[in-house]
Amino acid sequence: MRLDNFLKFTGLAETGGHAKLLIQNGEVAVNGEIETRRRRKLYAADVVTAGGNVVAVADYIAD
Repeated sequence: MRLDNFLKFTGLAETGGHAKLLIQNGEVAVNGEIETRRRRKLYAADVVTAGGNVVAVADYIAD
């Protein structure tokens, strides 16, 4: 699943536009590293942080 879609799917972003802004503004981290690529592919082992919320990708998708 792509990062922008994951943010929408989990409710960390309200819309695709909101997800885009969060990512562009450096407010999203994957595995502790700021991520600025909206289309970054996520894997089950990844952990996404946005707006103070930490979400394990494995809780939502399988590889």
